[in-house]
Amino acid sequence: MIHNSSFIDKKAKIGKNVKVGPFCYIGPKVQISDNVELISNVHIEGNTKVGQGTKIFPFASIGTPPQDLKYKGEANSLQIGENNTIREYVTINPGTEGGGGKTVIGSNCLLMISSHIAHDCRIGNNVVIANNVPLGGHVTIEDSVVIGGNSAVQQFTRIGRLAMIGGMTGVLKDVIPFGLSFGNRNYLRGINLIGLKRKKYDNKKIMELNVAFKKIFSSKNIHENLSKINGEYKGNDLVMEVTNFIAKDKRRPICTPQSDQ
Repeated sequence: MIHNSSFIDKKAKIGKNVKVGPFCYIGPKVQISDNVELISNVHIEGNTKVGQGTKIFPFASIGTPPQDLKYKGEANSLQIGENNTIREYVTINPGTEGGGGKTVIGSNCLLMISSHIAHDCRIGNNVVIANNVPLGGHVTIEDSVVIGGNSAVQQFTRIGRLAMIGGMTGVLKDVIPFGLSFGNRNYLRGINLIGLKRKKYDNKKIMELNVAFKKIFSSKNIHENLSKINGEYKGNDLVMEVTNFIAKDKRRPICTPQSDQ
């Protein structure tokens, strides 16, 4: 069902059972998959693909050019997965040449009112981004992350799987998988124990992760601490995920407990 006040370019690809409410705009390169719903006043342009079952609320702006002074109109794209909820005034930009030309959002995500996904971001599945949260360019957010309202994430930052960011946090440093991070300038509060238990991880593995966490952050030299526990937790996939995350990019600053700031 398409409202007669909306404009859909003839070149746009529209799937089955798509609902387009009043005063929407869909550009020529846009692909809308089956069972997508645009409530009203939704703007979608550029080389943008919206996955099936996604629901987009009024005044969302999707696929408009990146807010990057280096962008010169080169080819780019935006890919949005399935069954996402994109609330009012959300803005999502496609990629740039400097970041591979693509912004990607996974499936089953909730992007709350006035959140912003900048160019070249990579967002996993089951991510919740609360109201008024801007992500800078090239940010990577892994699966099942929750970011509290009015927080801000600096460009190039990585946030590991199942991490939780408290409200009004300025995220300047990478947050390890399963980490709890808070503060005006983010620090690491501990492990997201409640989130791990809700995901039904083995209690022994969770307790080992908590012990490993204390060892990893026992001093400011995190990479030296990693070498000391090398091989100690090879049978624990949770610990290995954290250590691999830290070791993956030694150039990136890692969020640490407050006493180490």
